Amino acid sequence: MSINCFSLELSVFHGKEVPKEGVIVGYGAIIEAYRLAVPIPCKLAFVSNKNRQSESAEWKVYSSRYLPEQTVYKQLTFALKYEGVNLLIFKKLFETIDANEWEEMLGKEALGQYSRRIWFLYEWLMLDKLNLPDLKIGNLVPLIDEKLQYAIKGVSSPRHKIINNLPGTAAFCPLISRTAKLEAYINDTISGKKKKFLDSIHKEVLQRASSFLLLKDSKASFSIEGESPGNNRAMRWGKAIGQAGQKPLCIDELLRLQQIVIENTRFIEMGLRQKGGFVGEHDRTSGEPIPDHISAKPDDVRPLLDGLMATNEILQDVTYDAVLAAATIAFGFVFIHPFVDGNGRLHRYIIHHILAKKQLTQQGVIFPVSTSILDHIAEYRKTLEVYSRPLLDHIEWTETKDHNVAVSNETIDLYRYFDATKQAEFLYDCVADTLERVIPGEVSYLQHFDTFKKYLDDQYEMPDKLVALLVRFLEQGSGKLSKRSAEKEFNVLTDIEIIDIETQFATIFN
Repeated sequence: MSINCFSLELSVFHGKEVPKEGVIVGYGAIIEAYRLAVPIPCKLAFVSNKNRQSESAEWKVYSSRYLPEQTVYKQLTFALKYEGVNLLIFKKLFETIDANEWEEMLGKEALGQYSRRIWFLYEWLMLDKLNLPDLKIGNLVPLIDEKLQYAIKGVSSPRHKIINNLPGTAAFCPLISRTAKLEAYINDTISGKKKKFLDSIHKEVLQRASSFLLLKDSKASFSIEGESPGNNRAMRWGKAIGQAGQKPLCIDELLRLQQIVIENTRFIEMGLRQKGGFVGEHDRTSGEPIPDHISAKPDDVRPLLDGLMATNEILQDVTYDAVLAAATIAFGFVFIHPFVDGNGRLHRYIIHHILAKKQLTQQGVIFPVSTSILDHIAEYRKTLEVYSRPLLDHIEWTETKDHNVAVSNETIDLYRYFDATKQAEFLYDCVADTLERVIPGEVSYLQHFDTFKKYLDDQYEMPDKLVALLVRFLEQGSGKLSKRSAEKEFNVLTDIEIIDIETQFATIFN
């Protein structure tokens, strides 16, 4: 089976400006040749006619000696060797080419490692056996090349002489590429640095910081959704976050948590969605949906969640990084969008749950990642859109009578097999920011507060409630006590005493 690579004259491919003098190869060539209805990978492979190599955000350029033959087998071999495994492209290609052709193609080089990997992927993704005999000889070969993508320890498949080290199941298996950024974070041993930092803090200060950060993180998670909950509601959700990691993650547990998140259920259909769903706006005149993201079809929600839960169990493998696991499961959940409301807060709860379960965080010591996400809300939205926007071109939908969306084509694989690299990088940014800025900032504040309180105790014997009120007024006035508060709540203080207090506040807190 031969396929045509792109002509030298092509300057744009699916919105990407193409490098000059060469051809698109690997997954890009396969997508075009077979008109596969899949999002284009973030980075594509290109073979230059000249003896030069380069790399950008969108292209990896190889010299002419890398040019593969114009057959689907050789293009897939190139892709597996240099681009890694793309499960969505493989699935759609397997559905496009008849099984007899795969048997003929793979039978020619049955012992070759790339034949074996393609053969295993066919049977794993299609849930069907090819008419090929079990291999009797050959060394085991890992399915995922760990120089390119992150994998689990894996289990052997004797039939194919393959180690299946995919970090998931056929029902749900996003993949993450090994990037310089992620490697730097993982090798920086964030977990060890966290423990060293927390061990250096007095236990009483850490407990107070954790309590405040729990409430702060709860409020931040609501704020990301554009809500301003009262303290009681925020504290109730904060308590749930504080228990993350204690109970197994399952659909029933998510249903319980949704009940905590949604205070007023009168106008919300609770439980798993029974209708279509989207994130976006409505046209103000016609009411027509304007989606930024289209949720999984309601009939696909439960099988997707079952797959997600099974993959979460696989990612408890101690060799698999905690933050990568949290990104895979938490972002996978929010992309499925299984509920009418509460998805965003539950998505961030899942981050807490997995970080606690895999012991990046200690039980009772909250890792307030929602606070960092709120502080980087623009980047968060871009991270969601990196996945959601390309999907819109491959989802066929119509408007319903109630101005919702009804999806008419098969889309389940779009939510099963996606590249979670950008999401993992963003989450690691937030985890690092939390460790380096958010937690130390709160601990430092409490230490300064205690120093200021001791000064007020020694000099003025001021009650704790009044100390807290004074600090709040000074913070609101940028270190100065307002004329109103000086004449009302603190009218017993002289002008000289107020100046002294303001000076001490500036010295201690700055």
